[in-house]
Amino acid sequence: MSKINVELPDGSVLEYEEEKTVEEIAYSIGKGLGRDAIGGIVDGQEVDADYLIEQDVTLNIITIDSDKALDIYRHTTSHIMAHAVQRLYPEAKLAIGPTIDDGFYYDFDIEKGLSPDDLEEIEAEMEKIIEDDLEIKREEMPKDKAIEFMKEKGEEYKVELIEEIEDEKVSFYRQGDFIDLCRGPHLPSTGWVKAFKLLNTAGAYWRGDENNKMLQRIYGTAFRKENRLEEHLEQLEEAKKRDHNKLGRELDLFMTSDLVGQGLPLLKPKGAKVVQLLQRFVEDEEEKRGYRMTKTPFMAKKDLYEVSGHWEHYKDDMFLINEDNEDEETMALRPMTCPYQFTMYNSKLRSYRDLPIRYSETSTLFRNEASGEMHGLIRLRQFTISEGHLIVTPEQLEEEFKGVLNLIDYIMDTLGIREDIWFRFSKWDPKNKDKYIDNPEAWKDSQEKMKNILDKLDLDYVEVEDEAAFYGPKLDIQFENVHGKEDTIITVQIDFALPERFDMTYVGKDNEKKRPYIIHRTSVGCYERTLAMLIEKYAGAFPTWLAPVQTVVLPVSDDQVDYAYEIKDKLFEEGVRVEVDDSNEKLGYKIRQAQLEKIPYMLIVGSREAEEGSVSVRDRDEGDLGEYSYEEFKNRILQEIREKVK
Repeated sequence: MSKINVELPDGSVLEYEEEKTVEEIAYSIGKGLGRDAIGGIVDGQEVDADYLIEQDVTLNIITIDSDKALDIYRHTTSHIMAHAVQRLYPEAKLAIGPTIDDGFYYDFDIEKGLSPDDLEEIEAEMEKIIEDDLEIKREEMPKDKAIEFMKEKGEEYKVELIEEIEDEKVSFYRQGDFIDLCRGPHLPSTGWVKAFKLLNTAGAYWRGDENNKMLQRIYGTAFRKENRLEEHLEQLEEAKKRDHNKLGRELDLFMTSDLVGQGLPLLKPKGAKVVQLLQRFVEDEEEKRGYRMTKTPFMAKKDLYEVSGHWEHYKDDMFLINEDNEDEETMALRPMTCPYQFTMYNSKLRSYRDLPIRYSETSTLFRNEASGEMHGLIRLRQFTISEGHLIVTPEQLEEEFKGVLNLIDYIMDTLGIREDIWFRFSKWDPKNKDKYIDNPEAWKDSQEKMKNILDKLDLDYVEVEDEAAFYGPKLDIQFENVHGKEDTIITVQIDFALPERFDMTYVGKDNEKKRPYIIHRTSVGCYERTLAMLIEKYAGAFPTWLAPVQTVVLPVSDDQVDYAYEIKDKLFEEGVRVEVDDSNEKLGYKIRQAQLEKIPYMLIVGSREAEEGSVSVRDRDEGDLGEYSYEEFKNRILQEIREKVK
């Protein structure tokens, strides 16, 4: 006889003492749970509604309107999509079809290149499958039979997945004549799906490995209610408008070229100007806070990376030179500057009086990212960061860590993105021996130190495992792009390993040599990624101090062109980035063009303005501001630039 403890949403517990399915128990509790139950959680394991409970367990019922249900709902929809694809393209082979944060995707090995029209056809076929309300049933078979079954169906990708499953039995889900490898759970039938949309297609290497075959991925999403789907699709349209990859090209900020290569964007003059402004701002602020700038080589012998541990733990992510040439030294492009700055530190004897030492560098780095991982300005093979390393005594660690966060907070606030970021305390995974330096005691000590500092600062953060650097824990500062994908923009790390590997010491007050602590940090992270974030944050309409062109002078007719250039020359001498649109277009067209280019100010000059030495000012956001004297406008824009108004 089974003993089933059912935990209800209000915290109460009901007990059952007989074998029942999840659906039967849910139905017996009442209409609210019973008729909307799509599954349950049995001792932490998600199961289907028809799962028969035959042992003593704790059960939580999943109803269709619960948070857990949406993932099951979308997973079922991905199977319906795969079913429709194989109906329309019987030769298509199935790969994987998981849910993601805002929907689902499925990868197919199919010769035909799928177009938007094909997606509409697939959607129509999905509607038929949903209308048929096919029952979805779980089936199990021994692993060896499952392999043979999928071989007979020609599903080579499923065979590969099954071979890696450690369980003796393998589960499948069947709906009508379609069957797919899956752990489940699923909705009871296809008819439960009400609102879905296929969004787009993309190429995807099998298992994310560029050495494998390129598959076709179809993205989609699904919601319980049509109005939620419509809201989501509207949000996606807004996201497209803000997408840095699209907007950055339209605003002539950057470009990419197949001739140059993936992950190697070309910053055009306007984009380069924004990055230059960011770099100058950060470097000046770091200097005010006691950082000392360094300049180090872009490459080094592998010996340096063997000392640092990068050769052992990071080699696959590095670009190597002469590795296969026995007559030449093996070199590597730098993935980070810390080994160089630590070598610099070791160039002479250090005393406790010298510490803290705060090194900074605007560092161009190189990392061998996989082709499938690269996107716009977010993930690149070459990028530039505001890198820094603080060498400190144990007594200075907390205060210096606090100073780093204070610098980051100031920069994020000045850029207007402080409210858009959150913090992640990234720890090691002791089971992942290959990824991390194997020193459990040092990991325990450094993670406790970082946690104590974060808690003392009353920082709101989440903890995650297996996201640390190979040499120590880190605080990651996260943001979400317009498509909902989370990325790291800034990291702060406490390093217990490299001081020892580089034999870094200082002479303490007792005249004994001691090991320093190291804080690795960036203050604005990767400049290219920050540019992407700012494009999306402001939809390309940068604050005036960051705008590549801050104002444009628009003469009404050819008679005012000379006066327009007089205004331009005077503003240029004041340091304002200014242009003149002296084209033969009508004034309305010039204004629309300036709006499209998202220039903060337009100065319209006609015959009256030329006679009076004034300008009619139009604000990008507020529209017509009226007539200003030249001095009034100059003072306005210079104050806005000086104060870095957001």
